[in-house]
Amino acid sequence: MLLVVDVGNTNTTLGAFEGDRLVADWRVATRKEATSDEIGVLFRSLFAERDVDSTAVNAMIVSSVVPDLNGVVQRVGEVYFRTRPLFVEPGVRTGLPIHYENPHEVGADRIVNAVAAVAKYGSPVIVVDFGTATTFDVVGPGGEYLGGVIAPGLGISAEALFDRAARLSRVDIRKPQRVIGRNTTESIQSGLFHGYLALVEGLVVRLRSELGAEAPVIATGGLARVFGQDLACLSGVDTNLTLEGLRLIWEKNRR
Repeated sequence: MLLVVDVGNTNTTLGAFEGDRLVADWRVATRKEATSDEIGVLFRSLFAERDVDSTAVNAMIVSSVVPDLNGVVQRVGEVYFRTRPLFVEPGVRTGLPIHYENPHEVGADRIVNAVAAVAKYGSPVIVVDFGTATTFDVVGPGGEYLGGVIAPGLGISAEALFDRAARLSRVDIRKPQRVIGRNTTESIQSGLFHGYLALVEGLVVRLRSELGAEAPVIATGGLARVFGQDLACLSGVDTNLTLEGLRLIWEKNRR
């Protein structure tokens, strides 16, 4: 069994694969101060809760954008799953030519998403990942990673608004009944929700124009389902895209 782990700034997602079948997947909060024992016990308890045998894990691959946790997660693999994790980093085979000016600057999760998107949807393709930051990753017609866009995520945008505007109270981030808010809560929700829709749709128009192709747009990440039904530009929502990409990269490097 293959354990795949994506360590993000806000959430950590993990999944267990038997061959190409995703047996189970989980999403937990990322705690930068967590120890390897805390994470190891948590991971094992998640397996037990789903009646998945954690002792069947014999391989592990990790993508991480939190360097402080890399050593911790490596120890989790070695101690709790008795396997040395493969980290997605320079030198790991991805099958994806990277045309970024400095390939080392590209987050591992962005490359993993692009690998999965090309395998599942072909190229060209655009991946929008709704996470701590909202990233747009563009793969060209030849299957080459071209680059993309990094925008503030919806969550941190909302927090900045609430922190800097003393008279505005926190609200649930969700679609309001109307665009024209009739009270402060509705007005804030409209600005966050519909404002973010406009940001995504506007960037997709510009990315497709510069790419010169009507590339399909695939959404993933923690907030992908929040916007999935309201973004006309989306071709699909694939919340397990990163996990699938990790599995594909493992297959390319397993030998």
